[in-house]
Amino acid sequence: MESENLIEQTTSNEAPEKKVYTKPEILARLEELAKEPEKIERQEVEHLKQAYYRLNKNEVEEAYNAFVAGGGAEEDFKPAPDPTEQQFRQLMTTIKEERNRLNTELEKQKEENLQKKTAIINRIKELTEAEDVNKAYTEFKQLREEWNSITLVPAAKSNELWKTYQHYVEQFYDLLKINNELRSYDFKKNLEAKQALCEAAERLTTEPDVVTAFRQLQNLHQEYRETGPVAPELRDEVWNRFKDASTIVNKRYQQHFEEIKEREQKALDEKTVICEIAESINASEINTYAEWDAKTAEVLALQAKWKTIGFAPQKMNQKIYDRFREACNTFFNNKGEFYKKIKGQMAENLAKKIELCEKAEALKDSTDWKTTTEALTALQKEWKTIGPVARKQSDAVWKRFNAACDYFFEQRKANNKSQFDVERTNLKAKKAIIEEINSIPEDTDPEEAIDKIKELQQRWNETGHVPYKDKDKLYKQYREVTDKWYDLLRKDISDRRLASFKNNLAANKDGGNTNRERDRLVRQREALRNELKTYENNLNFLNFTSGNGNSLLAEINRKVEKLKSDIQLIEDKIKAIDDIDAQQA
Repeated sequence: MESENLIEQTTSNEAPEKKVYTKPEILARLEELAKEPEKIERQEVEHLKQAYYRLNKNEVEEAYNAFVAGGGAEEDFKPAPDPTEQQFRQLMTTIKEERNRLNTELEKQKEENLQKKTAIINRIKELTEAEDVNKAYTEFKQLREEWNSITLVPAAKSNELWKTYQHYVEQFYDLLKINNELRSYDFKKNLEAKQALCEAAERLTTEPDVVTAFRQLQNLHQEYRETGPVAPELRDEVWNRFKDASTIVNKRYQQHFEEIKEREQKALDEKTVICEIAESINASEINTYAEWDAKTAEVLALQAKWKTIGFAPQKMNQKIYDRFREACNTFFNNKGEFYKKIKGQMAENLAKKIELCEKAEALKDSTDWKTTTEALTALQKEWKTIGPVARKQSDAVWKRFNAACDYFFEQRKANNKSQFDVERTNLKAKKAIIEEINSIPEDTDPEEAIDKIKELQQRWNETGHVPYKDKDKLYKQYREVTDKWYDLLRKDISDRRLASFKNNLAANKDGGNTNRERDRLVRQREALRNELKTYENNLNFLNFTSGNGNSLLAEINRKVEKLKSDIQLIEDKIKAIDDIDAQQA
């Protein structure tokens, strides 16, 4: 006997494959269903409905993000009306009404079919007791054809109704013992039909579309139930063949939805992580525009990532979306509060920057290059300490300030180029002065040499600045050649003065006069020594880095050398007096 578990689970658990729709495609499909209500399936309508509202939400979200990214305040955002929503609602209402009408008619038809099939079973039951087998068999065939022509009955009674029918059909064959030839012919016909159904079921085991295969299998099961019995010795074999193919199709169908469930769970896990990341953003730790911009980029990246992830399980899909939406709304609300809070500070910052602009503009035409450079540099440093201003004013106030600074520094640059050309000319002139000093013959009369050197020194002092990188080296060369000549001239003058002093002593040998002269020289020597000591002490405290400072240091050194030379001359004169006094004694 064929198994009583032949009827598979109803298709109420089927889930249509998810397809990505556009709004026009959704509306077009709904219009088709509204015109052909007999083709309406609840799963497809529900899928179209969810897809439409999902597109609606995405459009509102994109408009919201664009509004905020464009500088709009979150609380001012209002979504634009959807021009397709009224059409969508009307089509859904029409489809609902048509579905209700068809369901009502279908249930009524099922009840009528139930009564008809119950009457057929009762008549077949009566035929099992008929005396005229041939006549009863003819009516029996008519009843079977009538049974097969009647389709749907209430699902709750379908299985039991079929079992009862099958029981009396088999009882009719078995109990009435119709002639073997007729029975064998009927069994053979039924066997061929059921073998064809087995082949069809076996082909469905390799059908790529597992959902389509499952639906077609349900039709094959219905045909198998409606096909009469086969020979008792073949019943289990045929049924097992058909059942084995059905098992494979059912397993593939179950595995298909398990894979969908696994993908949806993975999507839920990924979306949960994204929610946790968005919820972990601490607004109290974000204190600057740059930090808010960086965090905003992170949130937008999370939203972009969200859109690449598939659906979560149906019971959790809306909940996880609402959780993420709440986290995003919290972030953007906090960002809005931050921007409101610093508007006043931005106004103060703008006033400060405008004040710096005015100061820079007042200095831009100055030709006091050094002082003005320091002043503008200080203003630039102060600018950096001032916080941000509103974006729409930021570029303008910065360009104003930068234009004033750039104007001054461009003028200074032009002036420096001209000054550099002058300094190069001065460098050549001073090098020529050094060569002139260096070329004075050493046997030149001291008075003439002094006059020449003074003339060249005058020209040196009247010649302007040289390039900064050359000034120290050039000045050192200049001092070396002048110091060489001063050393030579100083020695020659000292020798002549000492010789003259000795001649005067020889001509005037009055002891009283020499004693008075010696005392005067001793006092003069002590005065010069004190002066020398003062200069030497001062040199220990001097540390010049500028060109003018180096010049002063060199001048003091020359005075020190002159004092030492003068002291030596006085000491030589004192020694000359002492030598004459010793001779006279």
